[in-house]
Amino acid sequence: MTIRTVGIVGAGQMGNGIAHVFALAGYEVLLNDVSADSLTKALATIDRNLERQVQRGKVEAEAKAAALGRIRTTLQLPDLGQSDLIIEAATEKETVKQQIFDALLPHLKPETILTSNTSSISITRLASRTDRPEKFMGFHFMNPVPVMQLVELIRGIATDQPTYATLHEVVKTLGKTAASAEDFPAFIVNRILIPMINEAVYTLYEGVGSVKSIDESMKLGANHPMGPLELADFIGLDTCLAIMNVLYDGLADTKYRPCPLLTKYVEAGWLGRKSGRGFYDYRGETPVPTR
Repeated sequence: MTIRTVGIVGAGQMGNGIAHVFALAGYEVLLNDVSADSLTKALATIDRNLERQVQRGKVEAEAKAAALGRIRTTLQLPDLGQSDLIIEAATEKETVKQQIFDALLPHLKPETILTSNTSSISITRLASRTDRPEKFMGFHFMNPVPVMQLVELIRGIATDQPTYATLHEVVKTLGKTAASAEDFPAFIVNRILIPMINEAVYTLYEGVGSVKSIDESMKLGANHPMGPLELADFIGLDTCLAIMNVLYDGLADTKYRPCPLLTKYVEAGWLGRKSGRGFYDYRGETPVPTR
């Protein structure tokens, strides 16, 4: 199947990044959200990020203008129904994702491919709620989408080969690299990354080190570009906790038990950069550790 039009559900950090790369690659994009304010902010973010690429010489000014011209927005979910490919990029809650797919189904073309940008939830289970499990896949982009090169492709048990082949080719047109992952909790990247972050939170919780010492140790001792707690704030502590819960529930292994301190931060609404406070406080000129 040839993909020309792409519908994206969710205009947040991941959704606007996905819209950015698809529009830049020449696809017609329809971006949906329940909030008009979120759509306005998403377009401003895409404009700003494209301009940054122009200033760095990675994108021509004409290409930026053309990409922005390919992005339309809508508050009405059914408007996405005629898209060749739909990418759900809403919050990491299975009930929300199921509600989105339920609402989309009556409006889809028979050939439309459905995908989820979920970072941990079962693709087989999400697909089973639709009328096209053979045309359903996990399409997991990394954050920030315009920068990160990897896309995880996750087949559910019913996903057919033409759907997989189509999305594999789409990833190539975006200038990114596809990695195939089996449909097990958190797939590849987050199966490894999020437990590492959770262990860093345990290290903080148990008093082994401070926020600053833990992050500096991993940056200088393991050559990580970001410390694990800094990275957790960037991802969103609510997302980290949700993925740990999926791992803990799905694999029934105590090594995936979320750290109580991570739970406490989320309960406090300290979700990281997006809320202004997490393991660091971002409300001043420079981030300050909160512990």
